[in-house]
Amino acid sequence: MQGINELKEMLLEELELIARTSTNLIGKISPNHLDYRPKENMRSLHELVLHLVSVPSTDLLILQEKSEEEVRELEAEVAADNEPEQWIVRMKNGLHDVRSYMEQLPDEVFLQKETKPFYLDYGTVQAKWLIEIVTHAQHHRAQLFNYLKELGYDVNMFDLY
Repeated sequence: MQGINELKEMLLEELELIARTSTNLIGKISPNHLDYRPKENMRSLHELVLHLVSVPSTDLLILQEKSEEEVRELEAEVAADNEPEQWIVRMKNGLHDVRSYMEQLPDEVFLQKETKPFYLDYGTVQAKWLIEIVTHAQHHRAQLFNYLKELGYDVNMFDLY
């Protein structure tokens, strides 16, 4: 079904845009701001960046019904990355893996196969998982943008497109 492939491609292109603009924002961060935390109950800038760049990879593991332990192992690997170049590569690799996974799914599987994450009692179809990955990454990119604004970085809406 051509329409399904077009929709899948639009979502993947949006995820690529989010990854590109996120990595551009990450490239602007001064190392001395990584400990910035807007409020005590929020992530530091460094923690936020690590979470954002791991979204494609960790969400893919979750939708593939990997265990909580496997997801935590990946998060620990990401936490060991200390350089912006590593973070950028991490996000690009995760994006590539999501694209490869989604592109190989037959239409029926994309629309009907449910997989259940370790933290829920019910499953979600693959199409909805792709939407979830896009919105999850977009949410944290917006947080990153706001952190940078609060720190006085010269960022504006054009950094998001």
